[in-house]
Amino acid sequence: MSEPVLQLQGITRVYKQGGAALAVLNDAEFTLFPGQSVALVAPSGAGKSTLLHVAGLLERPDGGEVFINGVATSQLSDDARTALRRNTVGFVYQFHHLLPEFTAVENVMLPQMIAGLSRQRARARALELLDYLGLAARAKHRPAELSGGEQQRVAIARAVANAPGILLADEPTGNLDPHTADHVFSALETLVEATGLATLVATHSQALAARMTRRVTLDEGNVRETG
Repeated sequence: MSEPVLQLQGITRVYKQGGAALAVLNDAEFTLFPGQSVALVAPSGAGKSTLLHVAGLLERPDGGEVFINGVATSQLSDDARTALRRNTVGFVYQFHHLLPEFTAVENVMLPQMIAGLSRQRARARALELLDYLGLAARAKHRPAELSGGEQQRVAIARAVANAPGILLADEPTGNLDPHTADHVFSALETLVEATGLATLVATHSQALAARMTRRVTLDEGNVRETG
């Protein structure tokens, strides 16, 4: 088997709430391999977003270690963590967070240009991704001119624009009707299959979870396999 792209070992995350300590993650363990799509299905408040934030280096855990492509991240500087996150991890959220003043193609170009790619090359890759996700005809439209499903597909294109090995998605279809959600998830599935992207998706949808390689849940702060 190939080496994991993401590994959580003994992760603990504790928040202070009204003077009391609330352990959201408690010695959590999780491993993600290239090409896997994993559904994280758990009740609201169980810690799904916290797990994604820790896995994506947006939050530092209070204990344990996050490995990205075998690199232990706990002792990295903030700048090194930012660089690793920018080059290795893509994020998709429930709300698309597209920049309203930019077109679809410009939204997908931006992370590439921030990473140092020329405008010409960034535009070419952005157009390729939008075409792949069925949005070639909408490339010059601004977010307000796109449907909810189209906006979320642009957000997926933006998340993978820098060719990350890991995609983390937090309720990416939560604001969409079932038909549109199915269309968006089908586009994501196609992308995963074509690129070998490793994907961890927090979702309440059992229908979407059933289509993924693995299913896990959070049980008293621990990650548990359910299928």
